[in-house]
Amino acid sequence: MEPTEISPEDHRHLLRSIALAAEARAGNNHPFGALLVDAAGAVLCEAGNTVVTARDPTGHAELNLVRLAGPIDPAVLARATLYTSTEPCAMCAGAIYWSGIGRVVFALPEDALRAMTGADPKNPTLELPCREVFARGQRPVVVAGPAAIAEARAVHAGFWTPA
Repeated sequence: MEPTEISPEDHRHLLRSIALAAEARAGNNHPFGALLVDAAGAVLCEAGNTVVTARDPTGHAELNLVRLAGPIDPAVLARATLYTSTEPCAMCAGAIYWSGIGRVVFALPEDALRAMTGADPKNPTLELPCREVFARGQRPVVVAGPAAIAEARAVHAGFWTPA
C-alpha cells in the first residue's frame, strides 16, 4: 500500500480524531481533533481544539498536538503519522512541517469545511490546501486524504453559521 492511500488502520485512527473533535465541541470549542501515532501504531499523543476555552486563536487541534509532540525524538516524529478530523489549515500545516512529522492523514477536506463555515467569523478558512503548504518545504511530508467518513462532516453539523 502506498503511503498516500488510506488503510483500515488509518481509518480507525481517523475515527478517533473525529471522536476528539466531538469532545472538543462538547467542551465548547471548535470541532477539530488530532492524534499522533508512531510507526509501530502506538498513539503518542492526542489533542482537541482549545480556541474558545484557552482564548487562543492558535489553539487548533493540530497545533496543540505539535506542542505536545515537541519532546519526542525527531527520528520518531519523522516516521510518525498525524491523524486529523479535518485537513490542516495553513498555520497547522506549517507547524506540522517544522515539527518534522512525516505523514498526515485527514478526513474532511478544507474546501468542504469552507463550504460549511461560509463567512462564519469563528472560522475564517483560508483557501490553501495543506499539500500546497508542504510542497513549498525542503523535506517531504506525505499526505493521505481526504477520507470519505460521514462522521467527519457530521461533527460540524449545526456548529457553523454561514452567511
